[in-house]
Amino acid sequence: MTRDIIEVQYPSLDHTESVANIVIEKKAVTQANGITIKEAFSNKNNSLFIIIETTSSDSLLTVKAGDAYPNSMLGDIVIELTKGTSAIQLQDLSRFEKADGSIDLDFAEGFTGNIFAVAKWAGVRPVE
Repeated sequence: MTRDIIEVQYPSLDHTESVANIVIEKKAVTQANGITIKEAFSNKNNSLFIIIETTSSDSLLTVKAGDAYPNSMLGDIVIELTKGTSAIQLQDLSRFEKADGSIDLDFAEGFTGNIFAVAKWAGVRPVE
């Protein structure tokens, strides 16, 4: 299976570093492909949110177990998605993180909708 890839979107701070703003880019989900969120855990601060807009009827999302940490032995987890917008925050990052820092998601047959991921930047910003 060739997965569709999305990237985590980070807000940009204004010049005072008091306000952060982000323009969201959504990706239409192709159910048969699934989704890989590239470098989903590079922020390492537990601020990752996966936003899913379900336009079909209620559905299921499978968050795939990773291969980077022993905690992945807990396996996949299935989450119910109701029609509308869901914001998902993973609390056990090591369970789902792949060796390349990404995460894989699978959608139940018949799912239609959009996805995007956002996180707070947690690092030293480059000097401009």
